[in-house]
Amino acid sequence: MVHSIIDPTRGEGIRAEAVAACLFEALEAEGPRHRVLALPPDGTRSRSRSGLILRLLYEYYGEALVDVMPALGTHVPMTSAELDEYYPGVPHKLFREHDWRRDVVQIGEVPSGRVRELSEGRLDFSWPAQLNRLIVEGRHDLIVSIGQVVPHEVAGMANHAKNLFVGTGGSEAIHRSHYLGAVYGMERMMGRTDTPVRELFDYASREFASSLPVLYAQTVVGPVDRGCSDETAAASPDCGDDALRGLFVGRGREPFEEAARLSRALNVHCVGERVKKAIVLLPEREFRSTWLGNKSVYRTRMVLADGGELLVLAPGLSRFGEDATIDALIRKWGYRGTEATLRAVGKDPELADNLSAAAHLIHGSSEGRFSITYCPGHLGRAEMESVGYRWAALAETAARYDPDRLSPGWNVMEDGERVFFISNPAAGLWTAEPLPD
Repeated sequence: MVHSIIDPTRGEGIRAEAVAACLFEALEAEGPRHRVLALPPDGTRSRSRSGLILRLLYEYYGEALVDVMPALGTHVPMTSAELDEYYPGVPHKLFREHDWRRDVVQIGEVPSGRVRELSEGRLDFSWPAQLNRLIVEGRHDLIVSIGQVVPHEVAGMANHAKNLFVGTGGSEAIHRSHYLGAVYGMERMMGRTDTPVRELFDYASREFASSLPVLYAQTVVGPVDRGCSDETAAASPDCGDDALRGLFVGRGREPFEEAARLSRALNVHCVGERVKKAIVLLPEREFRSTWLGNKSVYRTRMVLADGGELLVLAPGLSRFGEDATIDALIRKWGYRGTEATLRAVGKDPELADNLSAAAHLIHGSSEGRFSITYCPGHLGRAEMESVGYRWAALAETAARYDPDRLSPGWNVMEDGERVFFISNPAAGLWTAEPLPD
C-alpha cells in the first residue's frame, strides 16, 4: 500500500502538517520499531524537502532512530554546518558518513549476460550489488529511504533503489552502472521510469535485498504559482520558485512509480522548439564542481539547437570532480565526447577502473553539437579550456545576463537577443519535443 498526498492547492505546495499526517500514517502501519535507519539525500539534493521528512521521522521515533546516513554516493561528505542547514533539529550524533570506496559489502551480482542484454551487446561485465556495511549488518528493523524523484541522466528518474545502490553503494557498482547508462545513451533514458540502469537496481532489489526492511519516502518538487507558504519554506532553506507537490510512502516499487508519473508531469519542460542560446545558473552553495554542475549540460541537451550555445553561470565552481581521483581523471582526459572517451578507457587502466568518471566525461560533452561556455567563480580560463570547455569572465557575463533580472524561460535582451534562462538545472529536464510514452 502507498500512503500518498498530492498538492491539493494545485501549485502552492503541501503544508507541513499534511506531510506529517501522511508520513505518520505510513509509519503507524509499519507497527512498532526499535532500530530505525534513515537514508536521506546529501546537501546536493537541497530541493528534495528531505529536511522536513527527516525531522518528522525523528519526532515520530525519537531514540528508536539510531542511525542517519546521508546517501553521499561519490559526493563530498556533509559538514557540521551543512547538517545544521539541511537537517535542523536532528542531533549530529545520529549521522554516519558513507565511504563509497571502502566501507561496503557485496550482497549479490547481476550476471554479465543480463548486463550484455541491457547494453544491447556493448558491455560484457557483471554488476556487483554493493551496500554500505551498516545497512547490511546494522540489525535495523526499519530502513527509511528518503529522496526526490526527478529526471536523471544515469537512471532515467532519480531515487528509489538508486538511493541504496548508488547513494550508499560501492565504487565498482557506481562505476559500472554509470558507464552502462552512458554507453546506452542518456537521451534515451532521461525522464523515463524504466531504463537499463533502473533494471540493475530492480534486479538487485528483487534478488539480493528483499529481506531488508526498506520503506521508501519519495518526494516530488515542482513549480509554484504564487511562491512558497511558510510551511513549505520550512521544509527546505532553498524554497524559491518551487514547492513540495507530492509525497509517496510505502514498500516496493509502487511509491517510485507514482512519484515518477507526477515528476514527469511537473519536471519535464517541453519548450516546443530548439533553443539557440541557453543561460543556466548554478546556485553557488549547491554546485561547486563540474561533476555536479554539468547538470547544466545533461538537462538541457535535449532542447539545445545544433550550433547553439550553453552559457553556464557558476559562481561556486572551484573543481571538476567531487573525488580527488576522479578530479584528476577529468583534468587528464577532458570532456571530448563518446568515441574519444571510449578510446581513453581502452588505453588508461586508471580510467578503466573508474568507469563512472568515463561516464561523466561522456555525459558532459555536447558531442560537438553545441558549444559549452563556463563562467566559473574560482577556475581560470586555462583550466576550463584544458578540459574542452570555453571560458568567460563571470562578472562581465553576469552583468549582461543578470540572473536576478532574467525570468525563467524566454527573455529578450535590450539589443533584441533572445535567450532561454534556467535558474537551476536540478529542477527538471528541458526538451524541444514531448518525450515518448
